Amino acid sequence: VYEEARKTDWQRYKEQLTAFKAQLTPAQAAALKEERRKRLAKRRSFRAKRELTVLGKPKRPRSGFNIFVSENFQESEGISPAAKLKQLFDAWRKLSSSQKQPYLQLAEDDKVRYVNEMKSWEAKMVELGRGDLVRSGTQTPKMKPADTAKKAQTAKASSRANKAKLKLKKSEE
Repeated sequence: VYEEARKTDWQRYKEQLTAFKAQLTPAQAAALKEERRKRLAKRRSFRAKRELTVLGKPKRPRSGFNIFVSENFQESEGISPAAKLKQLFDAWRKLSSSQKQPYLQLAEDDKVRYVNEMKSWEAKMVELGRGDLVRSGTQTPKMKPADTAKKAQTAKASSRANKAKLKLKKSEE
């Protein structure tokens, strides 16, 4: 009995769908198709992300601000979490660079952890035959010695310029 009801409902649905699609303008049909394509792409991205989680991909490194928030969130005052975050953001902005330094150092350590974990994870994925999950930017192209020397000089020059800007900024404060 239920199977018969399902078949008749399915048949009625198909007829209604064809009638609906027939009355659509070409622009509406294209918009409907685009919406379906986006929905399917979103579903694929969710599945891909879930697969990476199952395969044990390391989490991205935390920033100094993230570490500051995680340490101070419970003690901060505020009615809602959004109010707490706003207060913590203001507190972070008011911190001096010397007060921020421990958090920034922890962030650098976390970045090193992330790089090491990613290297081992990517090696494991290649070993498992999942090279498609490995980032393409991990292989650095070999440079000619002259190019390397030029880049080092450019980096030194920009580093000196940045240091000069920092000194100027500190003297203004």
